[in-house]
Amino acid sequence: MRVPLSWLREYVDLPGDVTGRQVAEQLIRAGLEVETVEESDLTGPLVVGKVLTYENEPQKNGKTIRWCSLDIGKDEPQWVVCGAHNFEVGDLVVVVLPGAVLPGGFAISARKTYGHVSNGMICSSAELGLGDDGTHGIVVLEPGEGTPGDDAIELLALRDDVLDIAVTPDRGYCLSIRGVAREAATAYGVALKDPADLTLTGSGAGGYPVRVDDAGACSVFVTRTVTGIDPKALSPRWMQKRLLAAGMRPISIGVDVTNYVMLELGQPIHGYDKARLSGEIVVRRANAGEKLMTLDDQTRELDAEDLLITDDSGPIGVAGVMGGASTEISDATTDVVIEAAHFDPIVIARASRRHKLSSEASRRFEREVDPDLPRYAAQRVADLLAEYAGGTVLPDETVVDTHPEPAPVTIRADHPARVAGAQITLTDTLRHLRSVGCTVDRAAADAVAAPLAAGVHSPALVIESAGSALTQPGTAAQAVPASGASAGGSAVAAGLAGDDLLTVTPPSWRPDLRDPNDFAEEVIRLFGYDNVPSILPSAPGGQGLTVSQQRRRKVATALVGAGLTEVVSYPFTGDADFDAMGIPADDPRRTTVKLVNPLSDEEPSMQTTLLATLLRTAERNVGRGANDLAIFQTGLVFVPKAETKAAPLPSVAQRPSDAEVQSLYDALPDQPLHVGVVLTGALTPTGWWGKGRPAGWADAVQIARLIASAVGVELVVKNTELAPWHPGRCAEFSISDTVVGHAGELHPKVCQAFGLPARSSAVELDLDALIAAGPESVAARPFSSYPVAKEDVALIVPAEVSAADVQAALAEGAGELLEAVRLFDVYTGEQIGEGKKSLAFALRFRAPDRTLKENEVADARQAAVQVAVDRFGAVQRVG
Repeated sequence: MRVPLSWLREYVDLPGDVTGRQVAEQLIRAGLEVETVEESDLTGPLVVGKVLTYENEPQKNGKTIRWCSLDIGKDEPQWVVCGAHNFEVGDLVVVVLPGAVLPGGFAISARKTYGHVSNGMICSSAELGLGDDGTHGIVVLEPGEGTPGDDAIELLALRDDVLDIAVTPDRGYCLSIRGVAREAATAYGVALKDPADLTLTGSGAGGYPVRVDDAGACSVFVTRTVTGIDPKALSPRWMQKRLLAAGMRPISIGVDVTNYVMLELGQPIHGYDKARLSGEIVVRRANAGEKLMTLDDQTRELDAEDLLITDDSGPIGVAGVMGGASTEISDATTDVVIEAAHFDPIVIARASRRHKLSSEASRRFEREVDPDLPRYAAQRVADLLAEYAGGTVLPDETVVDTHPEPAPVTIRADHPARVAGAQITLTDTLRHLRSVGCTVDRAAADAVAAPLAAGVHSPALVIESAGSALTQPGTAAQAVPASGASAGGSAVAAGLAGDDLLTVTPPSWRPDLRDPNDFAEEVIRLFGYDNVPSILPSAPGGQGLTVSQQRRRKVATALVGAGLTEVVSYPFTGDADFDAMGIPADDPRRTTVKLVNPLSDEEPSMQTTLLATLLRTAERNVGRGANDLAIFQTGLVFVPKAETKAAPLPSVAQRPSDAEVQSLYDALPDQPLHVGVVLTGALTPTGWWGKGRPAGWADAVQIARLIASAVGVELVVKNTELAPWHPGRCAEFSISDTVVGHAGELHPKVCQAFGLPARSSAVELDLDALIAAGPESVAARPFSSYPVAKEDVALIVPAEVSAADVQAALAEGAGELLEAVRLFDVYTGEQIGEGKKSLAFALRFRAPDRTLKENEVADARQAAVQVAVDRFGAVQRVG
């Protein structure tokens, strides 16, 4: 919301010397998000001039200029060249003199042009930043609007600061000058001159006929009619200037007035050409097959959930979003029907997103507009059209109003002080609540106190702060006495005790104030967040990190220690990712949880594998020149359940029951934690130490083993085929016959699809499954000080036998004396025979309590080899 400071001053008596930045600081302290303050770059001299004479001088280029003499309050006339012709002798104009700078950094100097030296220039509306006045000429002031030599900057209020405020969803009322003025008035402790404080002249009945078929979606609908307006009338300069400063382009008197009132009051207004309306206005839901051409000249297919404004001809507008082209105000419109309504914010928000059509009106309705405002806004529009377009406001008025009054909320009087842990007096609490428009009834609070004490619930919503999640016993709240007394004043002296109750009724423009903590937040923000003390609560005793948390940290530490970099990416994916990874159509990973409102249409699903987002991350880095990557990520994957029921939508009036909470959990997909790794390019770079080494499938397998070791489990490895890995270069990892992940070299087509170097590798493991399989505690293994016995063995086995199976057989046969077994060579060739391979293993034996004898080592070695012989027909290779 762009707020010109001059417009704000109209409703708030700000100090005369206060700047836009100083106002912004006060609003920020009050909780608003002021993003920028635009300060005017206009500098004088800029004065009022009176046209004394002019001569029309035709030029060779076909243009006729005027050589003018002007009275600017000096002894000698000022001579300037002007290309516009919409002024006469005696008119008052705005003259910029040499040395001035116009908006946009346009510096003015005396210069020779068309055979004359022009000492300045006569200004147009556009050059002054006032917008296009429709004449495409210079500004001609009204008689008596100034005298020659007057400062035009002050006269026309041309120098203005503009505050750009990011309005949060809970403060929709600040999408108006009125709302921001209310905050500024509170911040400076001055009265608000409410622009909605108008005298209603409508009869309340007899206006243009209206029927509302969906009162839940449209609780208020008001129409006023203005006849006989001059369609050629121009919006006043001050209005155009304010619209431009607020970020809206002046169009015509009818459109400008509705936009101006929307910005001023926060109530979206729509105007209809009365001559183009056909019959009664009806507010209803759309019917199947209906279409509407909106004001942006787009024909839209309407949905059954859309709330429409219709007449006998059909739809004439999407309620709260955009009007239809068939009834829009045109250059020939003389009679206008003004619409001001209140629509359900959810209905408008869904329609806006459904049609991908965000308008100034929908932005405000989505955040909920004051339901008491439509009559006053319609009156304001009618008055402005009558004043500046010569129209006549008809006394007849249609008012459909079914909106409920705000419900009172009963709270403990010291609740804001207890929530903040600050010494906020009850006098301040009452003052702050009333300053935001709340009605505070202490008498009513006394009336409900007795029934509460007797265990009888009041019709008003009653929540005591003692049960608030924001107040923790033994923390900062204990710094406040029970009475709420403070050094600044005594709550008891104010006539209230700490257990007194207040019945607070929020104003109609604050639908976000619903429970005691909402009111506490209002009091605290006006009290000043910087005045709330920072008191650290005492940390409760605990058991530290859980086993799962400890092991997740161990995995991350191990990977970082191995040289990998952790990344974080969005958990969204789409069919394009699965296609790029070569995942078949029948693969379970393609069964995903679809999002109703995805951030991107290309990624509408929750990820079922980490590799899609990891590979996209690698693609971006490689595309920017970082070819040598070793990245990892831990994150959830989302696996739909075979039978998933729709999640219920519990009421917000009270805490959901245990059954409702459980049904919500039942509707959620399974969400196991995975860890993924991608390796590209060189694992070790080339340097003075020698030639580098590219990362390969073996490095990916070793990283998987490193992850498993960090959580204290051993993985069983075997060869498999699975996209996106290369057939024959993909390892499958399992624990007790349960597959927990894969690693290996990526398929060449996958590398090509993601723009990665050839032979890039990847790992993905189910981290939750690894942690669950790990031991409850890891005991330190005693270190033997006795010497190790080293034995090597080479076994010839059929080519299809995996090295991992042979290694497992050796470990099984060697017994408890075996400390380690490692494959260090694989050989195939003529000496071995076709269809066979030689596997060489290094065996290490050690006893914890003695030095092993040769016969003990030989027996253990022979036992290990015998198991491999029996199981695989292995033949020990000699020499």
